[in-house]
Amino acid sequence: MPVAALAQNWGRHPAVGRPSNLTGVACRNYSLPAFGGSCERPTFLTPHPPHYSMENQPPRGPLSQLALRFISGKYQGGEFPLSEHREIIIGRSSDLDMVLVEDMVSRKHARITCSDVEIAIEDLKSTNGTFVNGEKIQRSTLKEGDRVLIGTSILKVVVSDQTNGAARRTAGGDPPRQQSGKTMSGAIDEIPLPDLLQLLGTSKKSGILVVQSDEDIGKIVMRKGNIVFASINDLEEVPPLKSVYRILTWTTGTFSLEPYDEQPIEGEIDASVQEILMEGLRQIDELNNLRHRLPDLDARVLLVHPLVAALRKLGPVELDVLQLAINFGHVATILNKSPATDLETAEVMLKLIAQNYLQVE
Repeated sequence: MPVAALAQNWGRHPAVGRPSNLTGVACRNYSLPAFGGSCERPTFLTPHPPHYSMENQPPRGPLSQLALRFISGKYQGGEFPLSEHREIIIGRSSDLDMVLVEDMVSRKHARITCSDVEIAIEDLKSTNGTFVNGEKIQRSTLKEGDRVLIGTSILKVVVSDQTNGAARRTAGGDPPRQQSGKTMSGAIDEIPLPDLLQLLGTSKKSGILVVQSDEDIGKIVMRKGNIVFASINDLEEVPPLKSVYRILTWTTGTFSLEPYDEQPIEGEIDASVQEILMEGLRQIDELNNLRHRLPDLDARVLLVHPLVAALRKLGPVELDVLQLAINFGHVATILNKSPATDLETAEVMLKLIAQNYLQVE
């Protein structure tokens, strides 16, 4: 089994924003380190104080300096300055201001209106809809950092880098093309996985979201916007839900949405992106709270000998974790092989240590 090159501590990675439109979930920030679910060093999260939110974040400069940058899709890398037009019509028709040549884009898909005080986007009754930060909109205002999904293109509102000669207008000329078979691709440094999944879920996309970090390859299978399966390095050891929660924590690497024939998968789940994100982020919170009490991932936990504590007092999950400790010993291996979630396994492990069933070597 390959070993991922992960952080030696439980986690030390820069924070990224939580998706801001999850019903009933407060908007906070979290560090999301590489979570090596495939191998022997899963990595938990280190909380950081909130320092950035896309909510109520004013542009850093005048509206005339903003641009739309393609961060995913076949026009990736292109940039469309917003200062050139008072009104921008986006669609598949060749006579429009911004031409996106793909089947999922309507002939006249959306309109962007630039004024002295705001940038507004309006859906023009398109077939597949226009999405801003994961929400389907009829009309919305845009600010720096917002992400717009049209067809398979994700555009981000950025401060234009035309002054450095790097900006390039993309309006249906000869844009860069992505590899065949991939409907969209990009970097998770540009669009964090929670935000990307929310966009794909809201727009009811189907496909295999392939996420590649430095050492691991994660796959999240989506069917009409729902998550039905996930794996890391195609290993069966880590269950689908545990895999998707771990993939969620990756912050660097690339992604691509590849075709999927929507055939049933053995062991598949059926969960909405919102359910996955809410439960995943809840588990991240709880794991952060437990982090200082947990043994190091490289540590071994052994059965206390002689064992005085009564086995009859343990429940099924506790007995499972105890058996894994007896058979394998290493904390990281126990987390990987346990059928329970990482949070539940960690809680049970701490309980078994506190009640003198297990001891840390």
